[in-house]
Amino acid sequence: MADAPLLVTETRREQIFPTLEPAEVERLGRFGKPRTYAAGEMLITMGEVGFGLALIVSGEVEVTQRDGLGNSRLVVTYGPGSFMGELAQLAGQPSLAEGRARTPVEAIQIPPEQLRAVLIAEAELGERIMRALILRRVALIETPASAPIIVGRPDDADVLRLQGFLARNGQPQRTLDPESDEEARTLIERFHIDPASLPIVLCPTGQILRNPSDHALANCLGLVSPLDPTRVYDVAIVGAGPAGLAASVYAGSEGLSVLALDCRAFGGQAGASSRIENYLGFPTGISGMKLMARAHVQALKFGVQMAIPDEASALASDAEAFRIDLADGETARARAVLVACGARYRRLDVPNLAEFEGSSVHYWASPFEARLCAGQEVAVVGGGNSAGQAIVFLASHVRKVSVLVRAPGLQASMSRYLIDRIAALPNVELICHAQVTALEGEDGRLRAVTWSDRRTGEETRRPINHLFLFIGAEPNTDWLASCGLKLDAKGFLVTGTEASQGAHPLETSLPGVFAIGDARSGSVKRVAAAVGEGAQVVAQLHTYLAGRTPPMEASS
Repeated sequence: MADAPLLVTETRREQIFPTLEPAEVERLGRFGKPRTYAAGEMLITMGEVGFGLALIVSGEVEVTQRDGLGNSRLVVTYGPGSFMGELAQLAGQPSLAEGRARTPVEAIQIPPEQLRAVLIAEAELGERIMRALILRRVALIETPASAPIIVGRPDDADVLRLQGFLARNGQPQRTLDPESDEEARTLIERFHIDPASLPIVLCPTGQILRNPSDHALANCLGLVSPLDPTRVYDVAIVGAGPAGLAASVYAGSEGLSVLALDCRAFGGQAGASSRIENYLGFPTGISGMKLMARAHVQALKFGVQMAIPDEASALASDAEAFRIDLADGETARARAVLVACGARYRRLDVPNLAEFEGSSVHYWASPFEARLCAGQEVAVVGGGNSAGQAIVFLASHVRKVSVLVRAPGLQASMSRYLIDRIAALPNVELICHAQVTALEGEDGRLRAVTWSDRRTGEETRRPINHLFLFIGAEPNTDWLASCGLKLDAKGFLVTGTEASQGAHPLETSLPGVFAIGDARSGSVKRVAAAVGEGAQVVAQLHTYLAGRTPPMEASS
């Protein structure tokens, strides 16, 4: 196996590109079918959904990456005992690389469903294969030769949206600034792009998208595929945050057929957290994205079908199953439904807020936002744990963090460890009894923030270009309005006996529809609590499905 020009350390090279022993190749052979390739024949084409894993028995395969501009680079050369693939093969997504037979090749094709069987039946060998698939995806993201190319200003709201969408979905990307990058200017001239129509995205296939929606970009990259409207899943899970992913993992591991939907990305609000330090088992902390990415891979391992981004717009039922209508016109059907769609961020009551959202007003603090405001003064509004995590993260990147809270302090709303850490940061100023009253700027760029003291009315104006809002959330349950589900006074879903006599603890007023996580009335807004509900609800699902009556009869 030839050296590969990947940005990975030699200490992990054997984990990324392991060579299996002949006995291990023989054991894996029963999970696939033999196939031969002539020299020069393609085993997998970049941008196309492959057949799964290719176990090389004899011969050599060159794996390369190619970008939308036609540039290519060698990733690795596989020989006997190697296997070709990465996480895309497990998820049924298009490949980020392509493989061509350098010599005549004998291989064993292992399709995704059989690959999942390998990971479960062959524990030690499956662990090595899974680790390699994950690390290969990480390496491909770190060296994004085959990534979509975003052309636009780095501080443009749509550029940030597209970057965030790709990052949250574990996809590589490149961004070129037309004001400073010669390659970007060449692209604009070559394809006769009006600068006013930026950003554009150049997909690895060469297709150009002009300021695409998240869903349009996902379609171009092959991240979503059409759903079978005739298939009836055991359970459809709406929302892929901590609660939804936990339910996916436990339901999938127990043999239920599972469809998981999310309108944007896996991970939910937890996936946007810069660091979670009070989650059991991670004493040094872990980023929300890493924690949720591991859960996402676990769900794929157990055969969960992910439809991301796909937005649920309505819930109905017929004599056989529940029907979820999607915003793109598709439908999904399931015998039971888990509502895990969480909550949406609460917005400031300031007239021109929308002008600055996405470019200067942010609802999470990730490395993208940190780069945007490096060395500047920023303001954070909110006194909960999410705000605390953002403050700690941003303080290491910016000149100053002004923390605005309506309360007299943080003690009533933030964990002690975060309060102590914030108090020790020299570039953080806590401003209590503060309420934002005005935002100033132009062309989507914030220039100043004004707040007032709620006790005295005294106003303060500061030249701040980036404002971070963590002021709570509202239930994301509007799409359920036609179902007549019982809600509490704040719009959260009521469950258990408060919803209906004899209902399971996490079941709503409509039998077969369950609510978990932040969308549920009375839920504890913590990642661990959401994960616990996701695990707990699966037992109730089994009980419901075992004694199930069709939805129309249950609701009549």
